Amino acid sequence: MHKDFETIHFKIDNRVGYIILNRPDVHNAFNDKMIEELSLVFDDIEKNDGIRVVVLAGEGKSFCAGADLNWMRRVKDYSYEENLKESLALADMLYKIYSCPKPTIAQVHGYAIGGGTGLVAVCDIALATTDAKFSFSEVKLGLIPACISPYVVKKCGEGRCREFFLTGERMSAEKAFNAGLVNIVVPPDSLEKAINGLIYLLLSSGPEAIRMCKELLRTVPQMSVEEFKKYTAEIIAQMRVSKEAQEGMSAFLEKRKPKWVLD
Repeated sequence: MHKDFETIHFKIDNRVGYIILNRPDVHNAFNDKMIEELSLVFDDIEKNDGIRVVVLAGEGKSFCAGADLNWMRRVKDYSYEENLKESLALADMLYKIYSCPKPTIAQVHGYAIGGGTGLVAVCDIALATTDAKFSFSEVKLGLIPACISPYVVKKCGEGRCREFFLTGERMSAEKAFNAGLVNIVVPPDSLEKAINGLIYLLLSSGPEAIRMCKELLRTVPQMSVEEFKKYTAEIIAQMRVSKEAQEGMSAFLEKRKPKWVLD
């Protein structure tokens, strides 16, 4: 496990991996180093069977204010090839979070701007405080939300994204909730309680079942009717005879908690 990160904090507590974006002086704006470290930590999380749930949050006043200005100054003078290399690193990092086999929770407060809103979109579930602000502000700089767009479109739909991407408007947590970008909105003093309640729900579910649910969600929408009929029938048959499902069904019939649930 990588211990010495410069831009993030990482800890494991009671089967939960907590990733804290740790550049509070710049509202946790990301640069090439943070992109690299987020990729590394999600590589580690995927291999660690002791981690069942992942929470992504931000230190200080904000979740993530998008791209760091000093990084943007460097990128502005990059060649196409240099820009492509950095953009591919960003795209790879976002996909690692999106495809993580463990359930991921975005814990959002303050600003989630540009790529910061993209980090919200790649997580499975997003909880935000009532005072959180979101924006796809790239067009204000003559840019576009390219690498994050597949995940935002999946969550919000093309119609909403036409509005958000083209206007770059600053939106409230309520509007982000109504658009499907955020799942739950709570007052700031209730955020920790809401996160802990969600963690409890996830830990009471079978870890292999969660992993396969995420695979199902990624795979089925791209299939034809004939493909998904065969795939879904095969996968549930495999799950029913698996060790985890056998334990889960036995626990239900015997009116006890399954072994993966710790008191």
